[in-house]
Amino acid sequence: MSKRIGKLLIESAAVLATIVIFWVPLYFVLVNAMKNPQDAALFNMEWPGTVQLWANMAEVVQARDYMLLTAFYNSSLMTVLSIVVLIVISAMAGFVLQRRKDKATPIINFFVFAGLIIPPAVVPTIWVLQEIALFKTMAGIVAVEVALGFPFCVILYRGFMVSIPREIDEAAVIDGYGKWRLFFAIILPLLKPVTATLVITQSVAIFNDFTNPLYFFPGSDNATVQLTLYNFTSQFVSQWNLLFTNILLITIPMLVLFLIFNKKIVAGMTAGSVKG
Repeated sequence: MSKRIGKLLIESAAVLATIVIFWVPLYFVLVNAMKNPQDAALFNMEWPGTVQLWANMAEVVQARDYMLLTAFYNSSLMTVLSIVVLIVISAMAGFVLQRRKDKATPIINFFVFAGLIIPPAVVPTIWVLQEIALFKTMAGIVAVEVALGFPFCVILYRGFMVSIPREIDEAAVIDGYGKWRLFFAIILPLLKPVTATLVITQSVAIFNDFTNPLYFFPGSDNATVQLTLYNFTSQFVSQWNLLFTNILLITIPMLVLFLIFNKKIVAGMTAGSVKG
């Protein structure tokens, strides 16, 4: 009986923490996005007397020659390209690291793990991108996003790869499959659970990224959704109702994606950890 009570208390505390950490801030943003500039500046959670959410949305979308639409395009393209490249090279690297057993493997594993710990160096990275003519380009920011997400994805793929027997590789080779055909035709389709997890989690992280586009992809034409928050804040005047509306608009797509696929996220993470 005491164990059940303890479990119930833990679950209740977890639900309460989730409400406080995630849903209360979301409600705060939603309520203030409905207000006029004067009421939004009060920073309270009272329901507005007059709801003007649609008017605020229209003003946000039209601001600075429809910059938000440009930002959605840039963020979506950056996310799609980064995810495609990241999934392919991470799955290949995870496959090789799990199957390969030689003296170089521990060294390679060390550098992969180091990628999770060592923070990115902004100034040297900008210098490298400038030297290879990728600074302020879509290819450059995609390369940065892929590099930062690579270690985590490789570790997850390598852990899940343990569940795929080596006999499958050997049978495919006997049937005449080359290395590329073996990977793309047989191995990669077997990685769907962990791939689904990484697609969702990395999409949310890349789409909502603020610092990397700020440093490596500057310029009004290169604006991403998070950088549009600057449209409504300045040193002297801040349009808080429009700022909260902008936050709401750029949060909704990823929030919906997360709510729809949250079960696959948990399933993929669990499968990778247990079988690794």
